[in-house]
Parts: sequence; C-alpha cells; structure tokens
Amino acid sequence: MTAKSAKKEQGKEEKEIEKKEIACVHCAETKKPWYRDRLFMIVAILIASMLVSYTIPMLNGFFWAVADYFVLIWWAILIGFLAGGMIDYFIPRSYISKYLSRHQKRTIFYSVFLGFLASACSHGILALAMELYKKGASTPSVIAFLLASPWANIPITILLFGFFGINAIFFILSAILIAIITGLIYQFLDRKHWVECMARGKMPSDIEIRKDIRRRIGGYRFTGSNMKKDFRGVMKGSWSLTRMVLWWLIVGIMMAGVARAFIPHDWFLVYAGPTVLGLLVVLVFATVIEVCSEGSSPLAFEIYNQTGSVGNPFVFLMAGVATDYTEIGLIASNIGRRAAIWLPIITLPQIILLGYLFNIFL
Repeated sequence: MTAKSAKKEQGKEEKEIEKKEIACVHCAETKKPWYRDRLFMIVAILIASMLVSYTIPMLNGFFWAVADYFVLIWWAILIGFLAGGMIDYFIPRSYISKYLSRHQKRTIFYSVFLGFLASACSHGILALAMELYKKGASTPSVIAFLLASPWANIPITILLFGFFGINAIFFILSAILIAIITGLIYQFLDRKHWVECMARGKMPSDIEIRKDIRRRIGGYRFTGSNMKKDFRGVMKGSWSLTRMVLWWLIVGIMMAGVARAFIPHDWFLVYAGPTVLGLLVVLVFATVIEVCSEGSSPLAFEIYNQTGSVGNPFVFLMAGVATDYTEIGLIASNIGRRAAIWLPIITLPQIILLGYLFNIFL
C-alpha cells in the first residue's frame, strides 16, 4: 500500500469514527428552541437571583458572594474554553488517542503530567478535560487529568507557599499522588467494565506525531483567509464547550454563593480541630462550600491559622475538588454516572488518611 493510499484510508477511518462519536448520546446535540436551552435558562435564573439579592438587603450576601466567585474564576473559565477550542480545532484525535486512550499504567502518568502543565482553577480545567474525552482520552486518563490540575498551577502554588510555607510541598505532592493512585484504580474498574467509557473506533497507533506536526507546520500558509478560518474554527469549538460546561459552572457557583452567604464560617472554624471528628467536619463543609481553588485557599488558611493543624486544611482543599458537585455532575452527564460515583468513593479515603497522617507528623 502506498503512502498516499494509506493516508486516504486513515482519513476514511477517522471520518467513520467521527460519525460514531456524533451518534454517542453524550456528544449528540438535539435541536431545541433557544428559550429551552439549559444555558439560557440557567443564565436567566442567575440574572434574576442576582437582581433580587441586590435589591433586598438581607440577601445582599448572596449577591456579593456570587460576584466574588466570578471575579476569582472568570479568567480561568475563559482560558479553559479557549484552550479547549484550540484543542478541538488544531489537535487531531489520533494524537490524544495514541497517548491517553491506552489501558497502560504509563498513560496515567502522561495524564497527570498534562494536568500539571494545563493547570488552572478546577472549573477552568473542566472544559479541557471534557474536550480530551471527546478527542479520545480514556475515562481513567480524564479522571487523573482532572485531579492533577487544581493544586499544581503556578498561582495556587504561590498562594499555598505564602499561606503554609514549606508544608505546601506536601499538599502539592499529595495531590499528584492521589491523582496517580485514583487513575490506576479507574483503569482496573475500566477493565472490569465498572465505569463507562465512550466506544472508540480503531485509531492508528503507528502515527509519528513529530513528523506529522512538522508536516502540518511546514505546509501552513499565514494568509488572511487561513487565519480567519482558524479563528472561526477555534471559536466554534469554544462555543460548543461553553454550551456543554458553562451551565454546570453557574449552578455550582450559585450553590456555593448560598453556602457562603448563609452558613457562618465560624461554625467549621470552631469544630475543625486536629482530630478525626475535626477532619470529618471539615470534609462535610468542603463538600458544601468548595467552588474553586483560589476561593478555598484563604478559607483553608483560616482553618490552619485557627487550629494549627496541617491535615485539616489539606482535607478541606482536596475534598473540595473530589466532592465538587459541578465536577461530579459534568462527569456524570458527559462520561457516565458510575464514573462520577466512583470519584468520591476512591479519593476520600486517601484524602482522610493523608490528612490524619499530616496531623500526626507535621
């Protein structure tokens, strides 16, 4: 078979895979009137609730809490959507499939490393994770990618070192360790068919990515029409991700706004001592309050400052990510319910154990 015919055959295979992927219940978009679109309805509810909370003094706390959250994470969400659109348009599915779809242990390490590089707020990274799944990444790879991201990015690393000093190293390394262990466990569950994984067509595994990138770059022409076409392609991919992810993010922010406005922080600061009970109390509040890594870091420091424990703020930070209702909801709606349910079941025992050890030895 000549190189030309092989390339033609590969193109046919990719088109067939695209058709199968579009038919998937997780990816197919059904036509609905604009006023019945979930994103439109959630945005309308958000605007209405913000107007009401702004005009009624006793509800002002909700308005300012939600506004504060948007100020904290708008840039991360925007970067996540734009980066996801670029992945959708520029990166062939065969690249992702080659490194992140295989059921090998090293695939989890690739995913954790990519999560480290692609780090952003946990909500900004959701769009990237869902795009990787659409492109061919396996369920274990996506989970490992999600868990590796929130606490390894540069802004949060600086914040953690500013708050906790040298102890921040334990936080970051522990987050990466949990991501690796969880990803490996998900691989076992995947082999047993206990978690969902999108059906994939046969993808070429012998593609030489470096040569293919050089060929693409060498053949690209920086003309106005090409750049306009690329811009439209990236925006189309970003908008597709926005429709899929943004409504969940808004729901999560509104729920967290209610928690911040109407649940006194002093409650968990008083009962969050360096004990097993304190760890469990912190775990419960992390589940309710967590919205983004930037927002939870100061709260974690308050726990550290008030109680002197290292394990409790670690549990607060990590459990917030592992039990984040926005993240779990997106996994359930885009990958599957079993994949979402297993996330807290696998991660929480690891988090509690490490938090307990931190309280003893640090």
